[in-house]
Amino acid sequence: MKDQLAPVVVFCFNRPGHLRQTIEALRANALAQRSRLFVFSDGPRGEQDRERVLEVRRYIRSIDGFGNVSIAESERNRGLSRSVIEEVTGVVNEYGKVIVLEDDLVTTPDFLAVMNRLLDAYQPRQDIFSVTAYAPPFRVPAGYTKDFCLVPRASSWGWGTWADRWSAVDWGDAHYRQLLNDPRLKRQFLEGGSDLWPMLYKQQTGVIDSWAVRWCAAHAVQGAYGVYPVRSKVKNIGTDGSGTNFTFSTRAYDVEMNREDVRIEADLQPDQAVIRAFKRFYDLPLYLRLKNLFRYGI
Repeated sequence: MKDQLAPVVVFCFNRPGHLRQTIEALRANALAQRSRLFVFSDGPRGEQDRERVLEVRRYIRSIDGFGNVSIAESERNRGLSRSVIEEVTGVVNEYGKVIVLEDDLVTTPDFLAVMNRLLDAYQPRQDIFSVTAYAPPFRVPAGYTKDFCLVPRASSWGWGTWADRWSAVDWGDAHYRQLLNDPRLKRQFLEGGSDLWPMLYKQQTGVIDSWAVRWCAAHAVQGAYGVYPVRSKVKNIGTDGSGTNFTFSTRAYDVEMNREDVRIEADLQPDQAVIRAFKRFYDLPLYLRLKNLFRYGI
């Protein structure tokens, strides 16, 4: 499997301008011409989306510069969660590994090279469930000199995994029940950020529809880590209020992308100071903790 490049999956909906930037950045990668690209286009939610979805589809049919381009267009709106779960499952089961992007992520020219190196380096490590080239703007502790770190949380912004890890996820309520009934596991889950439990509760009760928080829960249940860089090679351009999740504009996740080469160490170990610093970035502020307490009792 190391001799085979991971297929690249891109999910898109109704943002042709964002998608164009995502694809153009990917195409600038040296490995693009050798990489198989799968593009999944979701259908419109209603007439208000139809023209933009059609514009997206006119664009994706013109994509070139990759080893192979496969396009799937849904007539109905399936939503991101269902699309990711079903389509990633199909691709990763066929190829053994996968790299996944959404339509609002701009990457560096070495993104595909780094992601393939990460997937090759950590494939034997059963304590690692995912890899990413995105780094949130958290404060890395002074003295930490490695280019990557282990964190008990998955990223949904430019990530990759392997078939055996993906197949270990329960997309129903089994992981939620395990965390609910095992205080140790729940504490481990919350080491990735105090925002995770409210998200999982809301997903389980139908308030939100998130595949990513269930992916994070699988990491906790399996006692596994995600591999993150300390400096990002991915930038999210969708936090401008144009997306389904980010309906408001925020600069909280803004990063300056690292275009330098990075060192990948196969024997990378968790660093508790880094994990605590990472957790602080995602910990909920007091007003949101109080809101969750009064509205949801969590």
